[in-house]
Amino acid sequence: MILPLSYYLSNDVVAISRDLIGKYLFTNIDGAVTGGMIVETEAYNGIIDKASHAFGNRRTPRTQTMFEEGGRAYVYLCYGIHEMFNIVTAAEGTPHAVLIRAVQPEVGVDIMQFRRNMTIVKPTITAGPGSVAKALGISRKVNNYSLLSNAIWVEDRGVRFNDDDVKTGPRIGVAYAGEDALLPYRFFVKGNPYVSKPNK
Repeated sequence: MILPLSYYLSNDVVAISRDLIGKYLFTNIDGAVTGGMIVETEAYNGIIDKASHAFGNRRTPRTQTMFEEGGRAYVYLCYGIHEMFNIVTAAEGTPHAVLIRAVQPEVGVDIMQFRRNMTIVKPTITAGPGSVAKALGISRKVNNYSLLSNAIWVEDRGVRFNDDDVKTGPRIGVAYAGEDALLPYRFFVKGNPYVSKPNK
C-alpha cells in the first residue's frame, strides 16, 4: 500500500522517522523501478532544531521545499558532491524532514549496481544518504515531487520492527548543532548490513 498524504502530515517528525523503519522506498526514473526497505533514518525538527536547514525559520531557495506541505521529496546537494533525499513532513509552514540514510536494496538491484558502478553487491551500495540517492537515481530533479507521484513513493508492506530491533542514537555529521547534535533522532535496524556506520 502506498502511504497516503495523511501519513506525512503529523507534527511529530521523530515518530514518523521511527515509523519509516521497515517501510519501502521506490523510484521510477527513466522507466527503471528501483527500491528497498528503509533501515536508517534521521529526524530534523524544523525551526527549533539547530541541525535543520530551516533552523530559526530560515527560508532560502534551497529550504523552501521544507516549508511546503508534507509528503514530498526534499533533495539537496551536500559538500557539492552527494545528493541527499529527505521526506518532508507536517503541515505547510512547518519545515520538518526525515533524512533517509540507508535502504536494504530489493528491487532493481542490477540497476542500482550500474548507477553505483559496482560489479558485485556490497552493503555500501545503499549505506549512507549519498549512496541511497545515487543507487535509486534520486537527484535534485525530483526535489519537491509528491511522494504520491509515479516517480517516487513509499509503501507499507507490513514489515514491523519492535523496539528491541531498532536502535536510537544521535545523528551523524551535525556536530555544528551543539547540544542538538546529541538528540536521539537517528533510528536504524540493529545489525542490518546496509546501515551506515556506526552500527552498534
